[in-house]
Amino acid sequence: MPADTNALALALALGEDTALVLIDLQTGILALPTTRPATEVLARGVALAEAFRARRLPVVLVKVAWSPDGGDLPTANVDRPGPAAAPPAAFSEIPAELAALGDVVVTKRHWGAFTGTELDLQLRRRGIHRIVLAGISTSVGVESTARTAWELSYDLVFPEDATADTDADSHAHTFGKIFPRIGRVSTTGEVIAALGR
Repeated sequence: MPADTNALALALALGEDTALVLIDLQTGILALPTTRPATEVLARGVALAEAFRARRLPVVLVKVAWSPDGGDLPTANVDRPGPAAAPPAAFSEIPAELAALGDVVVTKRHWGAFTGTELDLQLRRRGIHRIVLAGISTSVGVESTARTAWELSYDLVFPEDATADTDADSHAHTFGKIFPRIGRVSTTGEVIAALGR
């Protein structure tokens, strides 16, 4: 292992107060055209989840969904509005290869996973102070969740290769400018190595 990778693994210090939070790795989002193939992001999410479960550390799967009548869709007056109607239920299904009994599943209705959900409660009651955060898309759901987590004083680790966006410039900006200021940028392999220490 190169010296810089070993130093990063030591610095990550992923202990019993660490949880994995995966954002929007669900059928409808995985079907979007992303900067990195969604199949790769899903495979790395599965690898991370298995490593966390092996250590008996929490795995949180966050999905976005709305009521069938669309009554809880965002209604802000914006230039680029979101969906006008709730997508079908299949849109929010978590792939079978990712989900496991005992995972915490959180349903969000905004970009970020903390607003209007029980995510903070689920983490704090489990003694979590550090989050490994990944998923799709980098500059929307992942970054929105990360900013709130940082404001709530969680330590953050971002495995870049387990994260993707629909826009390459947005992904690069988030990982180059935002995430280094609020956490540690890493890789799936480095996170798994740190868990094994």
